[in-house]
Amino acid sequence: MSTVFVVPAGDAPSGGHVYDERLARAMAAAGRPLRTVAVPGDWPRPDSAARARLAGLLAGLPDRSTVLLDGLVACGVPEVVVPHAGRLRTVVLVHLPLADETGLDPGLARDLDEREGRVLRAAAEAVATSAWAAADVAARHGVDRVHAVPPGVDPAPPSPGTDGSSRLLCVASLTPRKGHDVLLDALALVRGPAWSCECVGPFGDPGLVAALRSRAGSLPVRFAGARAGLALQASYAAADLVVLPSRGETYGMVVTEALARAVPVVATAVGGVPEALGRDPFGRRPGLLVAPEDPAALGDALRRWLTDATLRERLRDSARLRRLDLTGWKEAARAMAAVLDREVSR
Repeated sequence: MSTVFVVPAGDAPSGGHVYDERLARAMAAAGRPLRTVAVPGDWPRPDSAARARLAGLLAGLPDRSTVLLDGLVACGVPEVVVPHAGRLRTVVLVHLPLADETGLDPGLARDLDEREGRVLRAAAEAVATSAWAAADVAARHGVDRVHAVPPGVDPAPPSPGTDGSSRLLCVASLTPRKGHDVLLDALALVRGPAWSCECVGPFGDPGLVAALRSRAGSLPVRFAGARAGLALQASYAAADLVVLPSRGETYGMVVTEALARAVPVVATAVGGVPEALGRDPFGRRPGLLVAPEDPAALGDALRRWLTDATLRERLRDSARLRRLDLTGWKEAARAMAAVLDREVSR
């Protein structure tokens, strides 16, 4: 019997959506298919109709079935998920702890954190997307069955870039957690050689998008919106440097997507980002890490990239070597299968 994989409905090109879709494809290719079921709803705070749909789905599964639940769907509704935990083998995949979304009301964050803890403590196993995230989830919820299954990355040709330095690329949804405001403040501090920055990612709250456009002012920054497929590949191909100014990341798939193309990265040292960035065989990082929410530090890193040719060559050389050491979705599928096999054997 194939494992049922419950995911939120929708096709927005978020990291969680890409992870779920690519994992399912890799599992099928490895001979361990997942039966993916997309559940509509405003997760993690769905209305009664969405909760009823999820409850009906779980109730319809035979006893002792294995079900892999995306945490965005499962972790906000313990009243739906926990009653089935004794009857089903539930594995919960946490892309981002619910309370860690930037800008939440403190009371709501506490409520979501409590709900998530109830779901994870009742689950047979939990999965996070990096070793850092697994340790964080285990500590915050008192759960000792949290496994790390980092995302894979698809092979890609090295990016030719533009002129080797001036084209900056930020690939991230326009949400507060991704730190576009910090990036714009940092770019405003950069003086010297000419540069341009393309921000690729789905637009969120229209008010936030308008505020970011206003903040950018006359800076050579373009908000390109969501891109996928060949259009996204073209953005990476033109990039000399990828910038990720996030306030929080459990892993940072954009980092490995850049490195797969031998493009260096400047990013904030949050969560699993240092793990994703990694080091080359000589112990060098293929990018620069700075403190989060620090425009001056980020601006200084960008200035160094733009003005120091020796630094650029070292980072490019390190990125070329790190590219060869990245793992693909086949390895992610193998790691997830090991968790599911462990679950079945209990």
